[in-house]
Amino acid sequence: MSQLLKLREGWKGHRTFYVTTADIVKEELQKYGNVHLVGQCNREHPLQVIQVLFQCLRIIRQERPDVIVSTGAAPGLLMCLLGKLFGSKIVWVDSITNVRRLSLSGRMVRPFADLFLTQWPELSEPRGNVEYVGAVI
Repeated sequence: MSQLLKLREGWKGHRTFYVTTADIVKEELQKYGNVHLVGQCNREHPLQVIQVLFQCLRIIRQERPDVIVSTGAAPGLLMCLLGKLFGSKIVWVDSITNVRRLSLSGRMVRPFADLFLTQWPELSEPRGNVEYVGAVI
């Protein structure tokens, strides 16, 4: 959340909403706009992934975002995938914690991301759609 909030000046003046997996984060994000809560999910629990997929689909259909900015994890990947299917532009900011290689979710979103940013210069691949423009934190 902190990485994403540091970027929020970039969408100042635009209608925004946030998607999170934690109640405590939801409370913090409500200061900045509409917040949707979805469940946690990962590849180890495929039924939860399906449940979160449907929650994300409901959000995409309700909000109709022009652009989705995500810093990762499975719910972020699902929002990006569904958003792309509905015509959203996708901006992926891989987490700063991914020092040695891009996150699994990042590697999955990379082929269809409109802008893919890493926070480590050694992970950038100019011909591979992965750019380094600096760290968020």
